[in-house]
Amino acid sequence: MAERLPTADARVIVQGMTGRAGRTHTLSMRAYGTHIVGGVSPRDEDVGGIPVFRDCARAVAATGAVASVAIVPPLAVLPAILEAIAAGIRTVVTITEGMPIHDAVHAKQAVDAAGARWIGASTPGMAIPGRMKLGFLPDVSLAPGRLGVMAKSGTLSYEVCHRLVQRGLGQSQWVGVGGDPVKGTRFADLLPHFASDPDTDALVIVGEIGGNEEEELAAAMTAQRFAKPVFALIAGQAAREGVTMGHAGALIHGTAGTVDSKTQALRGAGAQVFTRIQDLVDAVAG
Repeated sequence: MAERLPTADARVIVQGMTGRAGRTHTLSMRAYGTHIVGGVSPRDEDVGGIPVFRDCARAVAATGAVASVAIVPPLAVLPAILEAIAAGIRTVVTITEGMPIHDAVHAKQAVDAAGARWIGASTPGMAIPGRMKLGFLPDVSLAPGRLGVMAKSGTLSYEVCHRLVQRGLGQSQWVGVGGDPVKGTRFADLLPHFASDPDTDALVIVGEIGGNEEEELAAAMTAQRFAKPVFALIAGQAAREGVTMGHAGALIHGTAGTVDSKTQALRGAGAQVFTRIQDLVDAVAG
């Protein structure tokens, strides 16, 4: 079984902290309230007073970190994940786009074998609004509340949550699973967490055409008898056949992965399904 999601007080390190993006996101995450205790980089320099170590093993030994955000180039994502879990990190968030698929397969196998959790690749991260965020979810879309959010698309989820926040509806926890075909955490993997979370009253799913992740979620909802309300957005209704989509996982095979396939599966499991953001927002706001 994968590691549970990190708590708001989790000790966090940032791999690649001294790079331009690493420095920017580190300071932003810390300003939000994230308990960042160290970084990993070949450069012997601190970032805003946060100590930097040469490798994850030294960082974990010195700080007691249990989570990591890796901000490294695409070909360095797999080594970063392997180094983190070898050092005892329990949750790794990788925000980089363009991770090779064979690297993602290797990473998934290694993380599962270690019983750890990987959120990514190509994710904006996760957050417990008002308390911590791992990644770069926009503050304007974050607010404490009772909605659990799971999203393939970062941009769409920013808009969905921003509109909900404007209606006074915030999030208990927000997890961007990413849009790649091979990823560390899928919608169905998160269902038990939200089912047992006393701070979550309902789920908002931001999905899209391609892949079978929404169909998997529907099957899990039925099998686990998920009782909380579920509101799902399925984007891509107007996408034309043969046109490359922005997400590597947006692949349709036969009738699987289509808007109709996902809609039927989720509605059969008791979810309300929408293809327009405002329709979903109006339904959630009730």
